[in-house]
Amino acid sequence: MSTSNYRAVRRRLLTTVCALALLASFASREAAAEDDADRPTVWIELGGEMDRQTGQGDAFTPGFVAANPNSPVLVPVSPVQAQNPSPFEFAEHGRISFQPESTNWVFSAAVNYGRSSNFKHVDHQTNAVHYLHYNNGVPSKGLYETEVNFADTKVHHQESHAIIDFSVGKDVGLGLFGRNSSSVLNFGIRFAEFASKATFEARARPDVHLKYYPSPHAPNRYVGPYFNTYHATGSATRSFHGIGPSLSWNGSTPFAGNPQGGEATFDWGANAALLFGRQKASVRHQESAHYQSPNPFNGITYALVYQHPPAGHDTRRSVVVPNVGGFAGASYRIENFKVSLGYRADLFFGAMDGGIDTAKKENVGFYGPFASVSVGIGG
Repeated sequence: MSTSNYRAVRRRLLTTVCALALLASFASREAAAEDDADRPTVWIELGGEMDRQTGQGDAFTPGFVAANPNSPVLVPVSPVQAQNPSPFEFAEHGRISFQPESTNWVFSAAVNYGRSSNFKHVDHQTNAVHYLHYNNGVPSKGLYETEVNFADTKVHHQESHAIIDFSVGKDVGLGLFGRNSSSVLNFGIRFAEFASKATFEARARPDVHLKYYPSPHAPNRYVGPYFNTYHATGSATRSFHGIGPSLSWNGSTPFAGNPQGGEATFDWGANAALLFGRQKASVRHQESAHYQSPNPFNGITYALVYQHPPAGHDTRRSVVVPNVGGFAGASYRIENFKVSLGYRADLFFGAMDGGIDTAKKENVGFYGPFASVSVGIGG
């Protein structure tokens, strides 16, 4: 083949390749434009979750509870057990995401807010039959019934939390886990605020006993009770405010259907943050005890056994709180409407001071199922 013919063939091949490349480029741009036209630019998500929360602080433990371990009024639900907070709380969350056309960048803002308030009044008492007197060691027919031992506990617990995220993300692996799947890496700022308040009051008479004394009218007997009464109170206010950088990775993989007729996806995500903030706690408690005994000669003796001065502690300190979390669930999307169900967990290490007499770092965690509805706008 001559040099001129070789050059002509080469020019034809190069022209053909360039034409095919241009056609492919135009086709891909047209497909991307069609995808962008079908894709909403704004997603609004609203939902709720049933959280099980940990890290709400230690309970007050009055000394009379340990001193009367076998008392029937302290065994079923003791003043310590009565302070257990509600195991679940309802939280709400919302998110708005914006993805400009012809880009893989996503700008989003999200908030999770929850609060709970519960009041418990636990009252236990025992009844017993007493004889007015004895004749030669044999109970007489006269008798009466009394409320002997009792424990009355009142607890009011309040809690609230808010978690706010601002992030910028990019789809780093479109199709990485299959056709139409997404994998978005987000960088941003997380703000967290936790607050709790608890008040406690307990009154108890757990150890009533009877004494019988000879009376001037023998063989009758004089009967009278002797016992200890206790009163304990406590209050605790705890909080944490923090802000710091965050990183999250969210993914979605279809496993049934198609985007036009309805598509089911498996969703997952993981997040981490480092929060710099302020931790506060103010705890106070005190307890007193009185003793009463009958005396056939001087009447009733009523005396103060002890009255502990107010105790507790105060905390005001700066802390660094690591945070990790994640979720897994499933979604069903049809056009610009999506419903999601799943399970979420978020853990903040050492966020709260949960101690009573001394400071004690305590992890705060939220675990539970969630449900949400999302609507796409624009595109």
